[in-house]
Amino acid sequence: MGNLNEKRREQEHAAISVTENEPDGTSNSSEEIDSQSSKETFPESQFLLPGFLTFADLKHRFHTPTAPSGPATDNNDQFTDSMQSTNDKAADNGQATDKNTVNETHTSNGESSEGEDEDSSEASRSSASEQVSGKENDSPSDAAECRTSSNDSDSHNPAGTSPVDSSESADSSESPWNRLREQISTFVAFLATQHVLQALAMIRSVWHRRPKCPYTLYVVVMALMTAAATLFIQWGMYIEPNYENPDAADDTTKIMNSVNGQLTRFVSQMWLEEGKLNWLLNFFALGMVYLVLVFVMNRFWVATAVFGIVMSVYAVANHIKFLLRNEPILPSDLSFLSSGNGGEIASFIPKDSQTLVDNTITMLIWLTVICLIIQFVDGRRCVIPFHWWRPFRNMKTVAGNLTRLIAAGASIALLCSFTWTLSIPGAWGYEWAQSWGDSPKLWNSAEDAQVNGPTINFLRLTHPKIMDKPEGYSQETMEMLAKKYGTTASNTNKTRVNNLTDSTVIMILSETFSDPTRVPGIELTEDPMPDIRSIKETTTSGLMLSPGYGGGTANIEYQTLTGLDLALFDDSMQSTYQELVPHQKNPYSFNQIWNAEYGATGSTAFHPYFKNMYLRDTNYKKFGFDKFYTLDSKPAITHQDRIDNSPYVSDAAAYQNVIDQLTGTDHPQFVQLVTMQNHSPHTGWYNDNQFDWANITDGLSDNERWQVNTYIKGVSLTDQATADFLNQLNMMDKPITVIFYGDHLPSDYTTAAADSNNDLTLHETDYFIWSNQASSGAGSDVKLSPSKAGTNYTSPNYFMEMASEHMNAKVSPYLAFLSTVRTKLPAVERLVLGEGGFTNDTSTTYLDKNGDVVKRKDLSKQQKTLLKEYRLIQYDMTAGKGYLANTDFFNVPSTQHR
Repeated sequence: MGNLNEKRREQEHAAISVTENEPDGTSNSSEEIDSQSSKETFPESQFLLPGFLTFADLKHRFHTPTAPSGPATDNNDQFTDSMQSTNDKAADNGQATDKNTVNETHTSNGESSEGEDEDSSEASRSSASEQVSGKENDSPSDAAECRTSSNDSDSHNPAGTSPVDSSESADSSESPWNRLREQISTFVAFLATQHVLQALAMIRSVWHRRPKCPYTLYVVVMALMTAAATLFIQWGMYIEPNYENPDAADDTTKIMNSVNGQLTRFVSQMWLEEGKLNWLLNFFALGMVYLVLVFVMNRFWVATAVFGIVMSVYAVANHIKFLLRNEPILPSDLSFLSSGNGGEIASFIPKDSQTLVDNTITMLIWLTVICLIIQFVDGRRCVIPFHWWRPFRNMKTVAGNLTRLIAAGASIALLCSFTWTLSIPGAWGYEWAQSWGDSPKLWNSAEDAQVNGPTINFLRLTHPKIMDKPEGYSQETMEMLAKKYGTTASNTNKTRVNNLTDSTVIMILSETFSDPTRVPGIELTEDPMPDIRSIKETTTSGLMLSPGYGGGTANIEYQTLTGLDLALFDDSMQSTYQELVPHQKNPYSFNQIWNAEYGATGSTAFHPYFKNMYLRDTNYKKFGFDKFYTLDSKPAITHQDRIDNSPYVSDAAAYQNVIDQLTGTDHPQFVQLVTMQNHSPHTGWYNDNQFDWANITDGLSDNERWQVNTYIKGVSLTDQATADFLNQLNMMDKPITVIFYGDHLPSDYTTAAADSNNDLTLHETDYFIWSNQASSGAGSDVKLSPSKAGTNYTSPNYFMEMASEHMNAKVSPYLAFLSTVRTKLPAVERLVLGEGGFTNDTSTTYLDKNGDVVKRKDLSKQQKTLLKEYRLIQYDMTAGKGYLANTDFFNVPSTQHR
């Protein structure tokens, strides 16, 4: 191999010498031959890859333009030797060209562009081949003679360089730059490297020629994706019906009432009923969302993946929430998730819905992968050509940029305008939706979603109204009401001997607590709540009309803390904790009575779960609670014991946290406790559940029986823990009053809920108001007369007023007003009852003191007047000017402990 290399080197030097002695005076250095050889093998114009230097750029950067010398020539020997075989092959082609063309190509230093003329490149390669071929044909004697002449010339320094210069040139040949040049030359000479770079060039050529997806394909995909999303979301609003006697229902009825039957009816009504285009209305609403994603992202397939993911998650969440609470996803739920409750909400997924969740995740993974692959191979990278850099370089670029910005802005404006006006009668969005068959049912979001579509229902509630301004609202009117009920309060206080702030008041929202024996069809051989039943017989107690079934805790809690009634808000107001309180500056709540007396430490709240549930952390601060102890508060709630396999803190542990608070405080206070023990889903947590045998109910499915038995066991545990808690309070030498109530029934009673005649019963929970023995003038044996005080049936907004009467405590004008309303309208709630004659003419349910439903048209003049005053007061406190805050309307008589 060494002899072969030496022979090639001699031939090259011979060619150089012959060239230098040619008559025309032109010469080619060894470096020129190297350049020509490399150009023959690697056309520089073919390897201009994005983000990389061309070979010519590399050689130009590391090439030293000096006359050929011994060391410099040696530095190029390795590259020349490795490329000799290619040169030999090129020499056989017999092509000839002018040497000036080769010199021009060498002088350009490889700066030819991607679009360089192929004929010019071919001419350069032919010239290089001819020169090398001609030099190789010289005789050995001539080559030797030329080498001798060249060496003699170098030794006599004809160029005028000194020996010192020659020494420096030799030293420079050993510099890092020369070594790097040699390494690069060696690397590009490898055959494998040539093949790789040729493959990259081919891939690049194919990449730039990949086809562009036509816009018609985009339109078809958008239509199919939007239609699929509309059907999937609507499907989530239906559940398979339960028949009390399946044999009595014919096959046609079963088919039409099935999930597929209901979905088919929703879609087909556009052809069967005139003006019922609800499916198309939801289709176009989702299409507007899709367009926003496409024009904002400007990547069709990426936008398609995002749209598919968002809509699928929405559809599944919608279905699960409807199963648990008979309610679709609301805009207020987004603030619930954005406040950090995503992980917690996942724990509420029922066991029988896990398969749906898993299958949806798998589908979304495939959808994302497919969309990203298509986006990668689609030659139309952007839907609308757009350039961030140099946006004004030509008119075509300017036009593309303006089109993209206008399209994105117009799509966003259209969606926002439609959403904003959808809930406002007379606005274009409202009227347009009406023309397509939309018939709002704002008092019942579930029915609204089933009839008009979940998408329209969701958008309708995105911009909720708090309340319409009542007729006659003004500062003068509110001051007149404050004065009127100030007089009523003064008259009431003449017969009251105690002050509210002389006692500690504990308000307990017992999560999902109710009497299972009151549910139609449930038969038990053991009473799950004997202690609370006994307490109710000896103290103020009754049934509370709950607006929710299976959920709605925050709305009920809001009413107990503020005295305001959900039924008086606009029907689009679905969650006050998420849609109203966060936007208020100084919302009123009853705990502020103790804050006014004892400062910030006058009220404390406990919730053995996470603080951001229903934005309680934010709302409690607005209400003025000094401390809010939760699992993730700092410091965290102290007692966190759980029972068996339950994921929730037990009621016994929750009560113990309150006991610690009472013993650690030397003055009366207001304590808010929201428990978690009986929260859904009820999935067989308890190891020893006697109600697996005590429940002898017929007609329940295995899953329903399993859930109901778990829930009833939890009620039994709450009963025992509550009795123990009250016994401990009785041992304390300080006046304490407890307001205990269940917020709603669980959603486990699917059989009973299937019968609309049970609607009212399934919205009634248990409550009691109890005082310990240390309470002056009260005590545990005080019981307000159900016939006189009307305590058998009530609403949560009246609890604080009822407690003041139970405690024989003086009241504020506001509490006096609530007392007046309660005597005439014992229970008022916004709930939907279905068949059974309860609410055929109104969305609000009114009960008299006997629990009988009173229709709105049958209300007396006095009752209607009180409702009008209630609306004025509630509007002023929430959406109005707050005139009452500047009066004594909320002040109670004080003993001035501070």
